Amino acid sequence: MSEAVVDHVTGSATEDTCDFKVANTNLRNSLKFLNAKLADSKNLVGGEVTLADLYLACYLVRPFQLVLETGYRKGIANVVAWFSSLAQSDEFTAVYEGKGDKKPKEESKDCKKAGKGKDSTKGGNDNKPEKQPKGDKGNKGDKKPKGDKGDKGKGKGDKKPKEESKDCKKAGKGKDSKQAEETVGVPDNVEFQDPIYEKYKNVLKNAVYGKVVTRFPPEPSGFLHIGHIKASMLNYHYSKIYNGKMILRFDDTNPSKEKSEFVQNIIKDLKTVEIYPDKTTYTSDYFELIQEKMREFIQVGMAYADNTPADQMKEERDKGIESVNKTKTSKESLEIFEKMLEGQAPGWCIRANLDMSDKVKCLRDPVMYRCNDTPHHRTGTKFKAYPTYDFACPIVDSLEGITNCLRTIEYKDRDALYHKILEKLKLADIEIFEYAKLQLKSTLMSKRKLQWFVDEKLVEGWNDPRFPTVQGLMRRGLTIQTLKEFMLEQGPSLNTVLMEWDKLWSINKRIIDPQSKRYYCILKDSLAEVLIENGPTVPEGISIDYHPKDPTMGSKSRILTNHLYVEKEDVNEMKVGDKFTLSRWGNVIVKSVEEHDGRKKLTVELNLEDNNFSGTTKATFVPVDERFNVSVTIYEFGHLITKASLKEEDNVVNFVNPNSKIKSEGFAEKDMSQVKAGEFIQIERRGFFFVDKDLNTHGEIVLHFIPDGKTKNMSKITSKIDSNALTKGEGEVAKGANRAEQAKLAEAAADDKPLSKKQLKKLANKEKKKAKKDE
Repeated sequence: MSEAVVDHVTGSATEDTCDFKVANTNLRNSLKFLNAKLADSKNLVGGEVTLADLYLACYLVRPFQLVLETGYRKGIANVVAWFSSLAQSDEFTAVYEGKGDKKPKEESKDCKKAGKGKDSTKGGNDNKPEKQPKGDKGNKGDKKPKGDKGDKGKGKGDKKPKEESKDCKKAGKGKDSKQAEETVGVPDNVEFQDPIYEKYKNVLKNAVYGKVVTRFPPEPSGFLHIGHIKASMLNYHYSKIYNGKMILRFDDTNPSKEKSEFVQNIIKDLKTVEIYPDKTTYTSDYFELIQEKMREFIQVGMAYADNTPADQMKEERDKGIESVNKTKTSKESLEIFEKMLEGQAPGWCIRANLDMSDKVKCLRDPVMYRCNDTPHHRTGTKFKAYPTYDFACPIVDSLEGITNCLRTIEYKDRDALYHKILEKLKLADIEIFEYAKLQLKSTLMSKRKLQWFVDEKLVEGWNDPRFPTVQGLMRRGLTIQTLKEFMLEQGPSLNTVLMEWDKLWSINKRIIDPQSKRYYCILKDSLAEVLIENGPTVPEGISIDYHPKDPTMGSKSRILTNHLYVEKEDVNEMKVGDKFTLSRWGNVIVKSVEEHDGRKKLTVELNLEDNNFSGTTKATFVPVDERFNVSVTIYEFGHLITKASLKEEDNVVNFVNPNSKIKSEGFAEKDMSQVKAGEFIQIERRGFFFVDKDLNTHGEIVLHFIPDGKTKNMSKITSKIDSNALTKGEGEVAKGANRAEQAKLAEAAADDKPLSKKQLKKLANKEKKKAKKDE
């Protein structure tokens, strides 16, 4: 579609149309033709801006300017919207000016009055520089057309421009614009809407307030995990601290791993964590341009074609041995590169021509382009060779006007290559900001290993609460505010350490505590019965606040009956004559203790006149009568692996925790039937929980236990998952001295399938065969 539109429109909008009258029939028809093509899509090719849009818009700058000036908009509303949107983009400025410089500063009103705006010769609505006549190689729109002898800012009539205002000079648009000072850092008088920003307002080096552009470039080969969250949050929030922009750019240069499914989920996950990019782009938008840059790279002697087998290349790079193809001429390498692009040079790649004796092995002639016949999820089979991240990233960063490139410290050795590529291709250099990669104990970050768990059906999917993915963490009960605070606090640090989870869970508890309604719940496998001799024969209700410290959250009716369930651990040691407290009701005296089929049953006497609650066990309770309770399912989660940190050579199969998910059933007070999925609640004396499913929507209540960062349980009511292991990320987290005992625990979970040693061995052998095949 784009080629047809361009041919049709440019056929009428020639250079001569710079003096056309809008009534010109050919141009009007062309604009209407373009308007019709834009009726079902906001751009020429699908929903994203492409070079076709940019070049056509640039071609129509002058004609369209007159369209706007004369008010001729009838029948071309779609074109007006399309052009106006493009005219405000940095890509348009870069293409129009013929270089990748940053977008010029915004002028103040006084600047425009002084005739110093981007289009000082015309007053129309188009803020872009006036297009140069054919043959004029002017840059940034500040050169005069041929025949215009104006000087020092004079207009077409050679009138002396007005004196510039102070605001003009501040905006860098006056005579002394080269010397104008920009605000480096955040001005002291800036007030942030988010108070957390104040602490990090001068983190980025040489960052100019209002001009910062960052980017988050995920590869669409999996779901976002907590490591990606750090990268995305630092890029997004730092850009906002400096009143700048963040671009979401999908680094889709490896079609073998990428899927549209991952693109959509990444977009969804970013919205979930409240990250809203100012623009979304794809590296594949620039494939043709990157090809041109590779041709330049080869021509200046910075790259050569190589067909050394992968294993041999790895060995040679390790030993510092130069490839036999390193001496190929630029002409030979260019010929092979063209064949690669056509899919006619299997086994060939393009390598950077650096120093094979470099102490930093990753700089020993790394691969810059490689062949791949796999259809691309966006471009299909159009391309047969693709750039590597090392080559594409700096080019696209510069083209998109990135001012501050945020990278983990693991890329430090590659910084020299990043800058060299920009230098040799004569692209604008970029400030690099390094930060430590996030590593958490007993947590898998490898997409390949996470995919293995999904493929083997050892987890529900990429949104499993045991996964460190955004969707998994949300179902685990981690809040967005927690992640934001934690990531910004970790951001400036360059220390790469294996962190424990306790800090995250501790922040999380502080955030969810004030919003969590309180409930009573007794687990079925750990309950005892209490019969109150003088209790109410007819159920009674008392009003209880949902939150003891916040009455504004409302209240509920707690039902009191003479037959109750209590936690077995609360009454396990009770004997006749002992006293304990029914929480928020009153003290009782034990009259008798019996045990039937492993379940304790106590008969007690209620003494409401006894107000001495000091030193007594405070027992929560739920009515036995089914009319006044509701069944709930509770899941407690441990780590997926039993080792704090897996090494590259470790086979994940040997470290699978077979009991990382423990299921329990319980009875809760009736009012819990009103909870909604996505809410946080507290089961008193047991802990905080995330509501994964609710009764009204899903027909059942499913709760996920949320760690609180402490190594001990909230009360003597114990968890089935070791709190210390969850917090510290060490050892096997299901309670039990060995795997055999853990297997017994897992068998108690009806829908959980424990892995036997035989099953684990079988999986290990399967993984070995797969790894050998991949090699």
